[in-house]
This record gives sequence, C-alpha cells and structure tokens, in this order.
Amino acid sequence: MKAGNTMPLTTSTSMLQSAQVGGYAVGAFNADNMEMVQAIVFAAEEMNSPVIIQTAPTSIEYGGLGVFYAMVAAIAEKARIPIALNLDHGDSFYLARRALEVGYSSLMVDGSKKSFEENIEFTSSVVQMASQSGIPVEGELGRVGGKEDCLDGEAGDYTDPAEAEEFVKRTGVSALAIAIGTAHGVYKETPYLDIERLMRIRSVVDVPLVLHGASGLPFEKVCECIKNGICKVNISTELKRAYSDGIKEYILGNPSSYDPKSYGAMGRDFVRQRAKDIITMCGCADKMGTG
Repeated sequence: MKAGNTMPLTTSTSMLQSAQVGGYAVGAFNADNMEMVQAIVFAAEEMNSPVIIQTAPTSIEYGGLGVFYAMVAAIAEKARIPIALNLDHGDSFYLARRALEVGYSSLMVDGSKKSFEENIEFTSSVVQMASQSGIPVEGELGRVGGKEDCLDGEAGDYTDPAEAEEFVKRTGVSALAIAIGTAHGVYKETPYLDIERLMRIRSVVDVPLVLHGASGLPFEKVCECIKNGICKVNISTELKRAYSDGIKEYILGNPSSYDPKSYGAMGRDFVRQRAKDIITMCGCADKMGTG
C-alpha cells in the first residue's frame, strides 16, 4: 500500500473469501466520474453491503490514477461499509505498478490475449510485486467476448478447466476471471452460459471466481452463476447507461438548465438505484465482510 499513508480502503481478499463461503457474490462496479463513485457508495451503504469500485485503462487515461484514487479514498473515508478500489483489466506491468504506488487496494490484470505461458509469466510478475504490499491480484484466463472501452474480445475464448487449475497454481492469483459465454458491452440477444464448464472449473480451482460482462444478463442467469461458484460480478455498461439515461431525462425536462450539478445529480440517482438492484441480485446485502 502507499507508504506513509493511512488508507481508508480495504483489499478485496476477505470480501471475496466471505462471499465464497457464504454462497453470494460481491458487486464490482466500474466508475467514470465522481457522481458514479458517490452513487455506488450510497447504494452499498443503503444495502449494508461491501463493494468494489473499479477503473479500466480508458477511464484512467481520461481522468488519471491519482484522481480516481483521491475521489474513492475521500468518499470511502466517511463510508460505513468496506470499499476496495480495483484496477480493472490492467494490461501492463507498468500500469499495475503505478496503481499499486498510487494506493489502489486491489489489482486485476488481463493477459487473456497472450499465449498461456505468456499470460502466466505476466500475471505471476504482478502477483510477486503486489504480494510485497499485501495487495491481491485477479487474473484472467479465457477471453470474454464483445467490445467495450479498450476491450475487444471478438468472439471470446472459453476457459479450459485444466488450464485454470494450472494457471492458479503457477501464478498465485487471489481470484480468477473466467470466460463461460459472457461478453463486454451490450448484448444483442441473451447469451448461452456454460454453467457445466463453470462447475468443472469450480471443482479444480480453490480461489474465488469472477464473472466479467455481466451487464444486461437476466437476473436468473447471474444468480445461477453465483449458485455455482461466482464470487465477484463485474458491472460497467449498465451503470454507464443508467448515468446517461438520468442526464438525458433531466435535460429533456429542463432544456434551459445549464448547471452540471443538477443533471449530474439525476444521473447519480439513476446509477444508485441500478447499483442497489445489482447488489440485491448478487445477494451481498447485509454482508459486511471486510478486507
């Protein structure tokens, strides 16, 4: 963790371990601005739930690691629930190191486009670095399809259970993101999720499993995944759409408004309600495990 700084943030380690034991999942929400961070925390406080806030490389490029850390840390300092700040889809050792230095309390690195051995080498190097500060690292094996931000998984590539077992043992990751049919971005039709593959992975991997590309999935599909071993559910697109819908509704009703606080507040309210719905879906309401 950041030297000489008492951090209000927690790691995701205990959150996900508690979820694994309790049979629920922790919501991991991507945020792109202050209003979205506030909305996520407000929702988690209302639901008495732990929460993970994430920033992807494109958001970091837009706002900066230090800015996102400062926002989340300041809000977390006054929050009544445990909050982790996670790097989402870190695509380089340099970015992971910078996030660690700035104060992020959790890292997710994505070597899924690399070969199996290259992914292991890349992920292991980040795990080794982060372990010196007690920061957990989530890896990814198999490629989640779809396109969003800088992510382009094309048709996707399902996770092989045997490779998952080897990957976890050789890298020492604290959690593993797997590909079972989900996709980033907006679904054109309901995807087929390979629950049998999820169950096989769960039987050979002992770390918490992560579902990426959960935005837009039917409630019952996500619940089935959680029932069969998913402990962290990533949501990005749904919150972006909620924020945009709130702003559009306000401006349509108040076309002469020019105060960003007014339409920003409406966007924040929309995100807060959607985040509450997702927390309910994940089953992590009233679950206060800390990091």
